[in-house]
Amino acid sequence: MIAHLRGRIFAKTPNSVIVDCNGVGYDVAISVSTFTALPAEGAESALFIHTHVREDALALFGFAELAEKRLFEKLLTISGIGPKLAITVLSGISSERLVGAIRAQDHATLTKIPGIGKKTAERVVLELKDKLDDMVGFTPLPDAPPSLGAVADDVLSALINLGYPRPVAQKAIENAAKDPTVSADFERLFRAAMAAVK
Repeated sequence: MIAHLRGRIFAKTPNSVIVDCNGVGYDVAISVSTFTALPAEGAESALFIHTHVREDALALFGFAELAEKRLFEKLLTISGIGPKLAITVLSGISSERLVGAIRAQDHATLTKIPGIGKKTAERVVLELKDKLDDMVGFTPLPDAPPSLGAVADDVLSALINLGYPRPVAQKAIENAAKDPTVSADFERLFRAAMAAVK
């Protein structure tokens, strides 16, 4: 089984990357967070790989962080969650927030993730809440501030990807979101948060 790839980024999109390893191009499905962690096309990079084998296909799923790969593999143990849905889940929420939501049994946050309905969210919590103790680097988030909503979460993710520290970005978004005409629109909230962060 392929467990790790190191090579040149031949091409990348938010959900896949082609890694050229000595002239062989591997097509690897990735999450949005891994996409943002990858260098530009032409640069060398390394990915942790989960190889998924079915009767009719062999698919590779890549992760910039080992912890994200392990979380992906834990999601696969849940009935009804295959690799495509698992990678979609990891694209819809950061690994830290996902672990925090599962530990806090926060079904509302989980159902905001594309592809996760109420029943699937309940299964995820039931089956994983006691199996995340070994997720090094992830701390429980019982005192985490409540989510400001999907738009604010997207803006937070965008600011973090631009290099702003999470606490600074979060504070800027909270201040900007006080204006109700701004809080529901991604572009307005993003601009307002960027202005507040400077």
